[in-house]
Amino acid sequence: MSVNSVTLVGRAGRDPEVRYFESGTVVANLTMAVNRRSRDDEPDWFNLEIWGKQAQVAADYVKKGSLLGIIGSFKLDRWTDRNTGEERTKPVVRVDRLELLGSKRDAEASTFGGGGFGDGPSEEEVPF
Repeated sequence: MSVNSVTLVGRAGRDPEVRYFESGTVVANLTMAVNRRSRDDEPDWFNLEIWGKQAQVAADYVKKGSLLGIIGSFKLDRWTDRNTGEERTKPVVRVDRLELLGSKRDAEASTFGGGGFGDGPSEEEVPF
């Protein structure tokens, strides 16, 4: 038996890069930052790859700073560097399920007010 399952909750590190193919297929790529338990630690960053209808949802609704939940699987992209001829790899999470976790207010703030990492008030400044 083998299991390859990744579940993450974090914030989009940038707006999705979306590509449309002649076949009608859609793919969206973006990064996601997941905080560690201690605020002193840097977040962990993940490369996400989303296909099909979920990719279109990401294209339409996900912006830098959006709070997301994902379920997917780990894969390792491999290619040969054209300049050096070296074999290269990049870890990627292929997303099977995308959940938009932020509120409508969060989405409006990220669309109209910048809403990127470090742009909003800190937890101590939020009145509730």
